[in-house]
Parts: sequence; structure tokens; C-alpha cells
Amino acid sequence: MNTHSWQHALQALHGTREAGSAPLEFLPAAPGGAPQWVEREDASGTGAAAIVRTSGSTGTPKQTLLSWEALHASAEMTAQALGGHGQWLLTLQPSYVAGLAVLTRSLIAQTEPVTLLENTTDPDCFSQAAEQLNAQRRFVSLVPTQLQQLLSDPGPRLLDALASFDAILLGGAPTPAELFDRARGAGLNVIRTYGMAETCGGCVYDGYPLPGVTVEIGTRGRVLLSGPMVALGYYGDPELTARKFEWVPDADSPQGIPVRLDQSAPHEGRYRRFRTDDLGQLSTQRATEVETIAEVSGGGHSAQILPRLTVTGRADSVLITGGVKVSAEEVRRALESHSGVREAFVAGIDDAHWGQKVVAAVVLATASRGSNLLEELNELVRERLGPAAVPKHYELLGSMPLLPSGKPDRQALVETLKEGDARGHHP
Repeated sequence: MNTHSWQHALQALHGTREAGSAPLEFLPAAPGGAPQWVEREDASGTGAAAIVRTSGSTGTPKQTLLSWEALHASAEMTAQALGGHGQWLLTLQPSYVAGLAVLTRSLIAQTEPVTLLENTTDPDCFSQAAEQLNAQRRFVSLVPTQLQQLLSDPGPRLLDALASFDAILLGGAPTPAELFDRARGAGLNVIRTYGMAETCGGCVYDGYPLPGVTVEIGTRGRVLLSGPMVALGYYGDPELTARKFEWVPDADSPQGIPVRLDQSAPHEGRYRRFRTDDLGQLSTQRATEVETIAEVSGGGHSAQILPRLTVTGRADSVLITGGVKVSAEEVRRALESHSGVREAFVAGIDDAHWGQKVVAAVVLATASRGSNLLEELNELVRERLGPAAVPKHYELLGSMPLLPSGKPDRQALVETLKEGDARGHHP
């Protein structure tokens, strides 16, 4: 894609700063084509600068309303955490929040991104694109699958290109521990990010909130995120907006007020809070013990003691099998801790006997199936999480089905597991 096309896109995004302008919705660019977007006149007056649709990995996509103030705050937080603004390699479509965030950061930094939206895991294409960056500070945002494929058999040129980045942000899906350790072992400055469209992308780096971000654990362990980067709500769905967003409580309103799109009353000094679909735990850590290259502080905490978030699963991933609660996320982590597993996906499917049956799809780290791998996996899960957590059925896959955003296609994986279990197929 030519530079002029992306300059035009940056100019269009810049125009959304003006009061009363219609928000933009970026569309996936056609192969070899220029960036595309539409002006959402129907959403004028909502206060949004951009609309991002969720990936739809678990249901109907939502239209997330992002104000310019939220986008700007997210970009500044990112720059503070990474030690300053810089130039970005754009490898994700701006129709997704991670790609839009790269455009916003580039606009605020007054740098031109280098774009690579096709062949992003081809070693030569990636290296050539990375070598076009000419700023002093250089960054790229990837999904774990992209880095996994790039590191499958890297040559010297590719390793040099990856090592040239001041930071490689990994988000959109959990990063397997094996991939993270391999990247760090290769001398790459990798940062695992956590966030979503509703927070303008990543707002927690390696478990630590970015400056200005507050993380709390709500009822039943749900992760709550607040700060200036939180979205306005969902376009056309005020009821869902009221359930998922609220003003951070203060002394005058201890319960918090749900946000509605037509609400115009001022709320000085208070930020929106988003109720995620994730479950987590908070701990504290001394700043001297922090293991991340990012400069983090965490909202409401001292510079010496920092909060650390551990995401333990999704609210909808707690399975009830045989009357016992099992976290699909914990089972996935246990499976991926085995050296023979590259990636895993765990779900529950309806079963007349168990209520929900724990099933798993795995991508092997090697092509060999001649070992007692499945028995080893069962024993590993049993020892860590108990017998109820042991998957009753496995599907061995060559690779995980992915959405265009690079996230695992949860719906396709569940269907594959259901079909395999119904056939009585066992690897």
C-alpha cells in the first residue's frame, strides 16, 4: 500500500477531533488495496471519533464507541509505558482496535506507519517492512500467532528485524508461556498486553496497569477496568451499555451511575468503568521486583508498590461437569505448560451424563503422535486441577482456526469439538 493512502487515512482520523464530526469506522482493506473507512453519520452526536466492531468470536459483534479523548489517552499511556513515542509497523487491520491504536499513536507522534497487512508472517516480507522504519524508536503490535509463525524457523535477517524493535506488543489472545520464553531468550523485547475494544486496546502490560489505569476485582472475580481510555458504550444498545459501563463511584454517588448514550450530565473528576467478561486476581508487587520492560505505575497506587493482574479465565468459561466447577482457562494453561503442546483450546459441551463435558483441541509442538502424550496431558491436568478437569475428548489440530483479527475462532473450535466427540473420534 502506498504511503499517500495512509496519509489520507491519518488525515481522516485527525478530522474526528472536531466537535460534531461523524465518527469513522475503518473497514478491512482489500488485498493490495488502500485503507477504507466510512463516516458513520448515523452515530453523529454520540461523542465518538471511531466505531470498532468486536471480533464476534463468541457472539454477535458489538459496535464500540471510542471518543477522541479516550484514543488520545490510550496513545499517551502507551508512549509513557514504552519510554516515548515512536514509529510503528502496522500489521493488523485498523478495523480492529489494535490496528486503529497504531494509527492513533502514529497521528499523535506525527510519524508515518509502515504497513504490512499481507504476508505478515513471511520472514522476507516482515524483515523488509521492518527495515523501512527510520525513527529512533520503533514498535510493532502482533497477535501471538503471528509471532509464533515468525519464530518457527527464523533466519538471521528476521531475528535482526525483530530485535530492532524497542518493544513488540502481543495481544488479542493469551500468549503461551513457551512462546514468551522463546522470544525473550532470542533477545526480543516482548510485552504481553491485556485489553479490548472497550479500553482502546491494551491497558495492562505484563500484568501491570498502565499509568492512569485502575484495575479492580468485582463480584465473583470479574475484572473491572477504569480510566480515561474507556469507551463511551455501544452504539444502538443502551441496555447493554448500562450493564457493562458505569461511572467510577465517588463520595456523592457510592454505587456508580450507569452510562447511557443520551446522558449529558457532567461527571468531573470521574472516569468510566468497564465490566469485562474476564475473571482475575489482584496481587501487589514491589517496583524493584517488576519483570517487564514497560514503565508502569497503576492508578491509585504508589510508585513503590504496584498492583498486578492475573487473568484466570472468562466468566463464561467456568464449566460445571459432574457437579464440579472447572475453569477452562486453567485447563488450557495446564495443557500448554507441557513441552509437547504448542497451543490449546478448552471448552465445555453439553452432555447427558456430565452436564458439561470438558473437551480440548491441541496443536502439537512436534509432528510425532507416537508417544504417550495424551496420557501425560491427562496426568498433568489431574495433578494440578483434579480429576474433574481432565478432558474427556481431544482433537489434534495442525493449527488453530483463526478470525481475521488473529484471535482463535471459538465458535469454529467448539463445533469441531462437538463433531469429533459425536463421532466418537479419539486421536
